[in-house]
Amino acid sequence: MPAHPFVSFALAGCLAIALGACDRGEAPAPAAPTVLVQAAGSGDGGKTVYTGEVRARHEVDLAFRVGGKIAARLVDSGMAVKAGQPLARLDPADLQLSRQAAAAQVAAAESEYTTAASERERYAGLLEKRFVSQAAFDAKENAYRSARARLEQARAQGQISGNQAAYGTLAAETDGVITAVLADAGQVVGAGQPVFRLARPEEKEVAIAVPESRLADLKAAKDIAVNLWARPDSLLRGEVRELAAAADPATRTYAARIRIVDPPPTVELGMTARVILGTGTAAPIVVPLTAIVDSGTGPEVWVVQDGKAVPRAVAVQGFREDGGIVAGGLQAGEMVILSGQRRLSAGQAVQAQPAPPPDRQR
Repeated sequence: MPAHPFVSFALAGCLAIALGACDRGEAPAPAAPTVLVQAAGSGDGGKTVYTGEVRARHEVDLAFRVGGKIAARLVDSGMAVKAGQPLARLDPADLQLSRQAAAAQVAAAESEYTTAASERERYAGLLEKRFVSQAAFDAKENAYRSARARLEQARAQGQISGNQAAYGTLAAETDGVITAVLADAGQVVGAGQPVFRLARPEEKEVAIAVPESRLADLKAAKDIAVNLWARPDSLLRGEVRELAAAADPATRTYAARIRIVDPPPTVELGMTARVILGTGTAAPIVVPLTAIVDSGTGPEVWVVQDGKAVPRAVAVQGFREDGGIVAGGLQAGEMVILSGQRRLSAGQAVQAQPAPPPDRQR
């Protein structure tokens, strides 16, 4: 059945209105993506930075001289102790029995010595009167000397047993800080097995690990500064005290100790510290590692220029702990994009958002 002329006219009018609306409307422009940026050259200049831990120069493992079961542990890790302060005690039962046995042996040896001395004195009188032979007297003389030797041996053993009973209490030999607890109450330990680690805090240093490629820089460094994580605004003077002669087999780095010269009381053991080498007279441009990308044509860095993302080919001189060193292709102060570079296109409009400072990127 043919459509009514009025219906056809209405449909044609609606279609015309719709097409007109489409012609007048414009597609919304896509929103500019937001990117994190950071100024190039915000590193530590020409300085080389190592992160380490504040340690005491003198550390010693404390252990019982005798074996036994630990009956009580009297200190915890981090406590300051004084010389002679008890740290732990062994179960005294076996040590007391050993002392009593040694005392009994001393008493028996004293009795034998007294008897042998009396016999010798009596035979000496009989020898003067020619009532006994010289051989009989010599036998008593030998018995007397043997009894005296056994008495001395028993007394020495008694002193050893007495000392061992005293060794049942582990005491601090010097003033210091307990940095580690290696055994606890109820544990059976052998003689010489470490129970505590004691550090003497009068001399403090920073323990760091140096890669093989940086050994020459460390040996030639004239200015060494120590910066504490807890006090980033202060710099302390440091000196190389010790450098390992062989690399660690696992990390392939060389252990080094940097002595802190005249450390203030605020420097505590276990703090995180940074060791800074050199003064950085010629500061290279340093960018975060995430800012350097390689799409197959060489390293490049994306920068924000006039509100647009622009790729920039760069020459990377090297990498270090705080970022990559750019030798050419980038100027200090330019805002580099830190992430999402592969989703951008050259000349694309972006909204730059400054990244938080490195000390807050945790």
